[in-house]
Amino acid sequence: MAPFDMHPLDPLSAEEMKQASGLILAAFEKRYPHARSPIFNAVTLEEPLKSELLAFDAGKGPIPARKCFAILQPPRSLYQGEEVYAIVEVILNLDTGEVEEWQQVPAVQPLITPEDCFEAEKICKADAKVCEMLASRYGIHDVQSDVACDPWSVHEHGKLPGRLVQLFLYKRLSPNDNQYAHPIDMVPVLDLDRACVVHIDATESPQRVNEVPNNYHHALVEGGLRADPPKPLNVVQPEGPSFTVVGNKVSWQKWSFRVGFNFREGLVLHQVGYQDLGRLRPVLFRASMVEMAVPYAEPREPYHRKCAFDVSDYGLGNCTTSLSLGCDCLGAIKYFDAVLNDRRGHPVVVHKAVCMHEEDVGLLWKHVDYRTGHSESRRARRLVISFLTTVVNYEYLNYWYLYQDGHMEFEIKLTGQLSTNALSPGEEIPAYGTLVDPGVNAQHHQHMFCVRLDMAVDDPEGGKHLEVVEQEVVAAPPHPTLNPYGNGFVVRETVLENEEMGQRVASAATARAWIVRNPRVQNRLGQPVGYKIVVPENPLLLASPTSLVARKGAFASKNMWVTPYARQERWPAGEYPTQSEGGQGLPQWVRQKRSVRDADVVVWPAYGLTHVVRTEDFGTMPVETISLKLKPVSFFDRNPAQDLPPEKNGASIETGGAGEGVRGCCGDQPPSPPN
Repeated sequence: MAPFDMHPLDPLSAEEMKQASGLILAAFEKRYPHARSPIFNAVTLEEPLKSELLAFDAGKGPIPARKCFAILQPPRSLYQGEEVYAIVEVILNLDTGEVEEWQQVPAVQPLITPEDCFEAEKICKADAKVCEMLASRYGIHDVQSDVACDPWSVHEHGKLPGRLVQLFLYKRLSPNDNQYAHPIDMVPVLDLDRACVVHIDATESPQRVNEVPNNYHHALVEGGLRADPPKPLNVVQPEGPSFTVVGNKVSWQKWSFRVGFNFREGLVLHQVGYQDLGRLRPVLFRASMVEMAVPYAEPREPYHRKCAFDVSDYGLGNCTTSLSLGCDCLGAIKYFDAVLNDRRGHPVVVHKAVCMHEEDVGLLWKHVDYRTGHSESRRARRLVISFLTTVVNYEYLNYWYLYQDGHMEFEIKLTGQLSTNALSPGEEIPAYGTLVDPGVNAQHHQHMFCVRLDMAVDDPEGGKHLEVVEQEVVAAPPHPTLNPYGNGFVVRETVLENEEMGQRVASAATARAWIVRNPRVQNRLGQPVGYKIVVPENPLLLASPTSLVARKGAFASKNMWVTPYARQERWPAGEYPTQSEGGQGLPQWVRQKRSVRDADVVVWPAYGLTHVVRTEDFGTMPVETISLKLKPVSFFDRNPAQDLPPEKNGASIETGGAGEGVRGCCGDQPPSPPN
């Protein structure tokens, strides 16, 4: 039974997870009394039905039942003599202790867990053939100390049986050495189910391993640390932060939302709304990043299958790391812990998994009346909700921003380490990457993201009556009376009627964007309220349409997808993309050509970074950023931040003696007349 003060959307507590896994294990043992215990691949909250939540929040329905969703990997012995192995999906009612669903799902591979990654490296280092090749080809004899093995999923359908992991190998000169400066040109592939190496890709002639260090550890930086570090810059809020937190519900500067977290998506924002016109106006019902494809450009063995779907292959939540006060987060910080699971179903608590704080981001708005000299300025404050994932070599820093003017932003910062490999035989300059150290190739690659936004837009019923409009700016044609001087341009809007029309591509040339509108609600000027989604225009997926990567990552062939809400449609590349043949998810759903007008609309912005590697991206990569923006369009009657009171920061000091500035800069002094 859930604690009485928990909201139905709150993540499972450690106690609930322990209770759930115990009940599920008992149910498994009852079904298979002589079998070994299963592996718990995932244990998480089974979110209530949308209709149940809306009724509960409106006071028109009971509190939804507290439920758990789990993915089990039964022992292989249960399937001896059968061609197809099946995982099990379980839904458990925590209020009653009863299993409500027990479904076998054949011929799929669930994500690779953190424990799988450590196990894969252990199996690889213990393999006699791998050890023999490392010794004979590279003179490496102490495999345990001198080799690092990066576990990657295998996106190759049907060529090798089993639950596959490929490992990119690196030499390590010391325990804190940056191994990515020392790639080894052989790639073992292992089967986690059989706990053995089943294949090894290697060049015919081994390439010499680079021995030159390129370290980022502060104690090993070549030449030492700089002698003139910047002086301290402290973020101090003497009266504390401006947000309030009750459980997982957050209120800040008229915004309200709930914090969720799970093993696959990581951070989830629920029930995002803005207090205006005497009520809480819904903006988003649910928002999260739901997929990421990272294909690499190298088509030659042994790196031809180098690609990762980080959300579904590993889980952003599973890869979450604790954040450090004063390093990762500055100011007055509120942390949220995350509860994940190990392979026995036991809770694993990641402390300080989500960080929330405020930031000053310059001016929000300003105007100087040049006639009187009077100036009004308001500083911009934003609320930051963030979490960090380490997916083997890369770090993804994920930030949701809320602004006082009613707009939102989802920013991803990419950093960490380039996944390097040795040059191909005969190469001096890599054909598909950049030389970053002697003999070290960092292949060009893409990071393709997909975000799922279940829009609400001022509809207390969760967004049942919305539409999506494509907006473009185009030059008006010359006309003797309508455009006689040729300087006119107009905004052109097209309502997207169905899923076929809802597959769109961004265009900077026409400032193309998409507005999710609620035509049943108008502002004081009679304009329908909406939120505009601005997607960054970068190259779409570059892999050939005939490739397996393109079949699996079809979501990255468009910048916008629009579908009607369906509870089971959550993952744009399908439920279980790992080792699949592709074609699931968004491309499958939109073939139905369902109507998306006057509908409960879900939009799927898809966008990415094409990383043409620089030498400056190595031995550790400075952040690359990309962001998605949601901006109110006629949602408010005027600038919603116009009511901010003047405030002048008394802790700011002047240096250099530049003289007196403009008086009355924040509206706190009477204007001075012009000279």
